[in-house]
Amino acid sequence: MTPRERVLATLEHRQPDCTPYHLTFTAPAREKMKLHYGDPDFKASLGNCLAILRTRLPERKLAGRPGVWEDEFGVRWDRRVDTDIGTVCNRRVTPETLGRYRFPDPRAPARFERFLAALREKGDRFAVATIAFTLFERAWTLAGIEELLMAMVLDKPFAHRLFDRILEYDLEVVRQALRFDVDGVRFGDDWGGQRGLLMGPALWREFIKPRVAALYGLVKAKGRRVFIHCCGKVDELFPELIESGVDVFNPFQPEVMDVEQMKRRYGDSLTFFGGISTQKALPYGTVAEVKEEVRRLLDRVGRRGGYIAAPAHDVPKDARPENVAAMIEVLKDQ
Repeated sequence: MTPRERVLATLEHRQPDCTPYHLTFTAPAREKMKLHYGDPDFKASLGNCLAILRTRLPERKLAGRPGVWEDEFGVRWDRRVDTDIGTVCNRRVTPETLGRYRFPDPRAPARFERFLAALREKGDRFAVATIAFTLFERAWTLAGIEELLMAMVLDKPFAHRLFDRILEYDLEVVRQALRFDVDGVRFGDDWGGQRGLLMGPALWREFIKPRVAALYGLVKAKGRRVFIHCCGKVDELFPELIESGVDVFNPFQPEVMDVEQMKRRYGDSLTFFGGISTQKALPYGTVAEVKEEVRRLLDRVGRRGGYIAAPAHDVPKDARPENVAAMIEVLKDQ
């Protein structure tokens, strides 16, 4: 089977010839693995099954602000510590300024230049357009996390207006992405922490659910697959996510949910993507323990499809290179 055929089989809950997988790395982890393998292009031989196509415009480095980058929304990210994502260090929107704030152009010609280049190079992989910081995350990066969470309780009209404007922008980006030959769309929105939903289920249902359902519905209406990336303990939402049209859930963190139980309970409706521990196994386990964990996931969660093997997030900088190599070895040797 080709990588794309493996993904299609697993999404249809059929057993592929081997479990598809997809590996991504933080910048520090990527540099470690280049040294470990003695190969600056080691990623080219990984055998990833997905081609991830990004829809955002490039960021720009700010002059006179070492380590600070500005995205297309005018949000500034301090990357002196977290070199991959960074920490928001400005506030773009308040209740008083929202009406004057101008969103980026979802139809900007440059938006899909890198997207198209990646699409031409996807080969026989399953192509997924990605909409990062979809709704909740986009809102708090613009308004501030504390300010947004308080507004969802104390200033609901402002919160609804902000979410509606983000939704309008997202819907147009998705419409543009679906003009191309993509197999699915991945939405990125972290709603959870290690112990549960950040905003609780009632506020999630009021502010988030109807809007993401509109986004997912747009994708499903075009016959494409819906992927979501949502960190944290959010398994209480799985029935509603399935109802809203989600096909694939990522990152499937074993530290916050019983991955085998989730497969037994929801495996007929959801495909799980992730599951390999980035908080325990890769940084602190032994090579033997990592191999055992990956094999167990392939055997138990990957049985009868419904699984894309991957670390529960980008391989972190504290992952031991020998453990990462062990994971790669098991995945490639299926």
